[in-house]
Amino acid sequence: MAIEQKSFGKSPDGQEILLYTISNRNGIKASVTNYGAILVKLLVPDKKGNTADVVLGYDEAEGYFAVNGFLGATVGPNANRIADARFSINGTEYHLDANDGRNNLHSHKELGYHNRVWQADCGDNSVIFSLTDQDGSMGFPGNKEFQVTYTLDDDNALTIDYHADSDKKTILNPTNHSYFNLDGHDSGSIEDHEMWMNASCYTPVVAGAIPTGEIADVAGTPMDFTKAKRIGLEIEADFEQLKLTDGYDHNWVLDDYDGSLKLAAVVEAPVSGRRMQVFTTLPGVQFYAGNGLTSEKGKGGAIYEKRQGLCLETQFFPNSANEPAFPSCIFGEGKEYTSVTVYKFI
Repeated sequence: MAIEQKSFGKSPDGQEILLYTISNRNGIKASVTNYGAILVKLLVPDKKGNTADVVLGYDEAEGYFAVNGFLGATVGPNANRIADARFSINGTEYHLDANDGRNNLHSHKELGYHNRVWQADCGDNSVIFSLTDQDGSMGFPGNKEFQVTYTLDDDNALTIDYHADSDKKTILNPTNHSYFNLDGHDSGSIEDHEMWMNASCYTPVVAGAIPTGEIADVAGTPMDFTKAKRIGLEIEADFEQLKLTDGYDHNWVLDDYDGSLKLAAVVEAPVSGRRMQVFTTLPGVQFYAGNGLTSEKGKGGAIYEKRQGLCLETQFFPNSANEPAFPSCIFGEGKEYTSVTVYKFI
């Protein structure tokens, strides 16, 4: 496979931003950029062979500078929320940016990894992004080395490999924040998409979307996707958890987690016939139904409104650093972080 490379603009401090496009033999193309290690485009054929871009985004790098919704972004060093914007490791308390009320969301809106220019290297069918981050950056301890690799193969799988380390114990919990619409990024609501999840439990939240620490059964609630159902079927149900977040924006606890690569979710768009399988080595996935999208101007002049894209963010659970019963996201001092997430199209 050949990788196409072209200019995608310049960063606010004048660095060159490039767009890399990987193509496979089945007509799928994935475009990623060294700005934020962002997934910009994902062209996928439908059941009739017609190709459409199935991720929300912008035509030029400049669109990503404002950080409206973290479209397509690599979020790091920590994705999701940390209560009261603080955590402790070995008795030392660390303070983060309180950028979501009193809590921390996605590390830092301006300084996070989604807003950095990464080093890029190309393989035969992959692009490897690398980033170095200093001790104390955004409040997180440790000199950190991050690597994110996007690979597209002829089995129609877009694989994201993450590798990170730190010379001090720290939180390492990155994710990809792509918004998917399997009928096409400009095709309207995702509420008619059908989804199945390999998760019989989820982590309930309080106001501010911070987990209570409980792991609750989905059975008998609108949070149950153990049998495929339409996303919009119960999204407006009279259920306190959905009212707190204006729809789905929760962490699901994946069944039988053991660190190996397993199927986490399947999403299908009945109109186009596109089906996406999500695999991960991680214990959780944040299903976000795009409740906060509001009149965002995207690619080709499309206007993205509420629930016109969905995110499946593989992760350690939100606020894990402050919940000892949750799987630990503390790495460093020789304990390296590695994870794999795969988006495969049928």
